Amino acid sequence: MQTHEAAQHTSATVQPPAVCVALCVDDYGLHEGVNRAVGELAALGRVQATSAMVGGAAWASGLALLRQLDPAQVQVGLHLDLTECALNPALRLPLGRCIAQAYLRRFDTAALAREIAQQLDRFEQGLGRPPAYVDGHQHIHQLPQVRELLLAELARRYSSAQRRTMWLRSTRAAPRAAQGDARTTFKSAVIASLGRRALLRQARVLGLQHNAHLLGVYDFTGGTAGYLARLQAWLAHAAPGDVLMCHPAHPSAATDALALARSGRSPQAWAALPQAVARGDVTALADWAPAQVIDVLQKV
Repeated sequence: MQTHEAAQHTSATVQPPAVCVALCVDDYGLHEGVNRAVGELAALGRVQATSAMVGGAAWASGLALLRQLDPAQVQVGLHLDLTECALNPALRLPLGRCIAQAYLRRFDTAALAREIAQQLDRFEQGLGRPPAYVDGHQHIHQLPQVRELLLAELARRYSSAQRRTMWLRSTRAAPRAAQGDARTTFKSAVIASLGRRALLRQARVLGLQHNAHLLGVYDFTGGTAGYLARLQAWLAHAAPGDVLMCHPAHPSAATDALALARSGRSPQAWAALPQAVARGDVTALADWAPAQVIDVLQKV
């Protein structure tokens, strides 16, 4: 499996902590490579949750696998999305614009409420049950406007008894010792500052639970060795109720924002590709799969 993350979870060099930590694979349904990774990790007993993007290209084809998973062993949640696979193309915005729209409260309220309801509808139609939890692609579930409409829909749709069994992803940062460096500490703090407190305050009124801390935040650099070091730090400082998010995937003709990190190649190597290709030097691509080569050449 070509991934910066998935293979490390089975490594004998990583000692699991004596606490309950949920390993959650994000982006199920985004493409077939993610779905395959989830299936393999679930078979190994290495994943406790996966967050599904119901607007993803591989959502429908991945339903058979999700239906086979034991909900008591692997929870399946809704990965609410507005930045990559929103069902309404008019709501699909880059993350920066999405944050700005939310904080300025410029989203079309009716359209946003409809999008949230339709993503929940599609999840329920696919699996025949509510999501075990809800989080957000790029953490958009905690943003102003989004969180209010999400919570209102959960309150409308589910009974108090149902809500007590569900949880929301809290972006509360892990302890500083788990972060590894100042840049990661800063990124974790910024993510949490975008709406965690307000989301959890409002969620408690509805009886919704949440995780303790969010592990797995980093800047997607460092390759496999760097990720293994981070994983060891996250697990060493994990506390009961923490969630460790990760983004494993097999190579796929489809791409996503984490393809660079999964490739194991440095940002510098990627930055040098356009000039190399312009010179006719494609030796840097010699060990790449054909689908990856085609994708890279299209981008550069």
